[in-house]
Amino acid sequence: MSHWILILHLAATLFMTGVIWFVQVVHYPLYRLVGVAQFAAYESSHTFRTTFVVAPPMLIEMVTAVWMLWQRPDGISAKSLWLNFILLIVIWLSTALVQSPIHGVLTKGYNERAIQLLVLSNLLRTVCWSARSIIVCSWVMNLLSRC
Repeated sequence: MSHWILILHLAATLFMTGVIWFVQVVHYPLYRLVGVAQFAAYESSHTFRTTFVVAPPMLIEMVTAVWMLWQRPDGISAKSLWLNFILLIVIWLSTALVQSPIHGVLTKGYNERAIQLLVLSNLLRTVCWSARSIIVCSWVMNLLSRC
């Protein structure tokens, strides 16, 4: 069972890493090209729709990370499981305490400073998800090397 949890965790983590890189490099910087008159409506729609894309894999990541802490898979150190979990907590806290409030500001209308802050602050999540992808891939590679 723990191998299936690991594979599910890997899939959700890699998916979210791809999403966050797309958001960092393409999506957030393009906010500046949305017309000022349409910006509030665009941002509200963006926030609503994005939730359906990111909430399921983020929840899967959290549930499977906690599961693996509880039932540590063979060949994975407790230290790397905790590092993975801490990075995930940083992502969740950053999302809740930094990016979500910035999106709240942007739902009121175009705000150049808020967009700059969003792009800059999102680097933390980009780095954390990238690091988590490396960690989780190393777990899977270790598992595959034992087969």
